[in-house]
Amino acid sequence: MQPRLDTSIFKSYDVRGIYPAELNDDVAYGIGRCFVPLLRARTIVVGRDMRPSGTKLFQAFARGATDAGADVVDIGLVSTDALYFAVGKFAFDGGVMITASHNPANYNGMKFTRARAEAISLETGLAEIRDRILSGSLPDAASTPGTVSERDVLDAFAEHCLSFIDRRIVKPFKIAIDAGNGMAGKTVPYVFKYLPCDVTPLYFELDGSFPNHPASPIEPENMADLQAAVKKHACDLGVAFDGDADRMFIVDEKGAIVDGSMVTALVALNTLKRHPGAKILYNLICSRSVPELITRAGGVPIRSQVGHSIIKKTMREQDILFGGEHSGHFYFKDNWYADSGMIALMQCLEVFSEATVPVSAVIAPINTRFRSGEINSHVADVPATLARIESHYKDASIDHLDGATISYPHWWMNVRPSNTEPLLRLNVEGDTEELMEQHRDEALALIRDGKA
Repeated sequence: MQPRLDTSIFKSYDVRGIYPAELNDDVAYGIGRCFVPLLRARTIVVGRDMRPSGTKLFQAFARGATDAGADVVDIGLVSTDALYFAVGKFAFDGGVMITASHNPANYNGMKFTRARAEAISLETGLAEIRDRILSGSLPDAASTPGTVSERDVLDAFAEHCLSFIDRRIVKPFKIAIDAGNGMAGKTVPYVFKYLPCDVTPLYFELDGSFPNHPASPIEPENMADLQAAVKKHACDLGVAFDGDADRMFIVDEKGAIVDGSMVTALVALNTLKRHPGAKILYNLICSRSVPELITRAGGVPIRSQVGHSIIKKTMREQDILFGGEHSGHFYFKDNWYADSGMIALMQCLEVFSEATVPVSAVIAPINTRFRSGEINSHVADVPATLARIESHYKDASIDHLDGATISYPHWWMNVRPSNTEPLLRLNVEGDTEELMEQHRDEALALIRDGKA
């Protein structure tokens, strides 16, 4: 039977939609049936997050994959970075993580990898799966169906994360950790049982209805409970993870948010300490302070577009040890080039442990500029709006690596279109808060009403 397919669920880097109106069990079966021949896979590993629909989607996907002849290894409730780890460590032919990450409770989705945790995007396979399901031309069933088995990978995952640091030097920090009722509630205890830290847990209960706040810490309002807990319990720092626990955000001992640019800088420093002269990737939304710091530390900064498929490909091609994004994604060569918020946290704990000052004082010397954060605006005509912005700033240095980056000596901004919606994403940074706010407001006026 050909499932009804809403093609909009196939995004640039994953599948994501409302369950069951957009993504349902029939579609999941079709994806499983097509995924196996795409990879010529014999064995694939599948994990899922805590969303209630995850079990049914797993069962449907597994039926499709086993009907196509592959064996499916079920690693159960895990974080997305634990799924990536399992694919790479245990040499599976591919992997699927059933998750909608930070999206609301009524969503679910899937992230896909080939062997060695190599991400699959719309251009490298998802479009082919989509088109086969849409046309009803599912691959023939195998003469001998595959099997489903279970495997526990979280102890091995914890050891892997800890292998990136010298755990003996980690200080007995008092840390508040907000899991947002997401998968960090399961993975954090596996890792931290090997560390001397005193963890104050917030919302560690796995609950895909997200009863406390959305599991999207990139929005400042979702960090409020963590900030309050750090101050209430006099913690050395706080940490928040998103729903599938692949992204990680930090607050200092005063409750101030340490953004993804600064975490990128910290992990870059720690990487260069072990690997002098290494190449470090940063996406073009990161603070100017990041490439400056990498250069001062003797590394080679590599500027990249936004997006995990692009970043992982660039890191593989150029043999880059570490890459960071403003959005809380951090990528490691020794993690099969995949992202892991937990590994980034371990490296930050090592940096903080080697310092003789509080977290805020570690951050202060590198956090000298002011950033707007990402601001989204729906627009009727994306190309015309971009052209209007570039015309207004025609005396700037402008490049088009990803959207338009408009640069002046003391401030810069990037405006780039969404891959999936008619909107523009704006990021502005200034050497002073006044400069940032002035040009943020000016740019938003140009984007939203054509006037500055």
